[in-house]
Amino acid sequence: MMRRLYLFDFDGTLTSADTLLCFIRYACGKWRFVLGFVLFSPILVLMKLHLYANWRAKQHLFSWYFRGMKLSEFDDLCRRFAADNKHLMRPLALEKLHELFTRNCIVAIVSASIDNWVRPFFYQLIVGSCSDFRVIGTKVEVDDDGLLTGRFLTNNCYGAEKVRRVLAEYPDLAGNRSSYIVEAYGDSRGDRELLAFADTACFRPFVER
Repeated sequence: MMRRLYLFDFDGTLTSADTLLCFIRYACGKWRFVLGFVLFSPILVLMKLHLYANWRAKQHLFSWYFRGMKLSEFDDLCRRFAADNKHLMRPLALEKLHELFTRNCIVAIVSASIDNWVRPFFYQLIVGSCSDFRVIGTKVEVDDDGLLTGRFLTNNCYGAEKVRRVLAEYPDLAGNRSSYIVEAYGDSRGDRELLAFADTACFRPFVER
């Protein structure tokens, strides 16, 4: 029996903005947000020129803003951020997700964003659904005292890493690819390999024109 697997990028595909920047501003306030970007502007410029690794730049930023914060406090911030920023979700994307969750489909969010703030955006959407729903994102490291170290536990979920993480999440997919119909949704260069892996690739399908 063929199984359908729906894979979605998050930032830019399901949302109208980069949630990393939105989250930092929400959590830290306007002036600390600006100060951090001024301090790290040389690294960010190098990243844009592809002279500095994307994941390393993101980790530097994350560490400066959140290192030493309790995980429980961070998770509470993530939940409040999602609840207060539902408007970031694209209306057409919400319609598609509602349809899939109503049909109890297999759905995964595959994102370079940190899964702690991605997951809460779906809490209400999955209520009453029997969907196999997963968030495959960047995971943060926590020390023995429950404090964020500022480092990431996983590789940046971008490009070919997205496909690798999907195959690790669904072991049967790797060994039995022909039994799956994969439908993927993305909006940027970072989704190219994921879209190429899919049987059906949807590029920027939820952008209202």
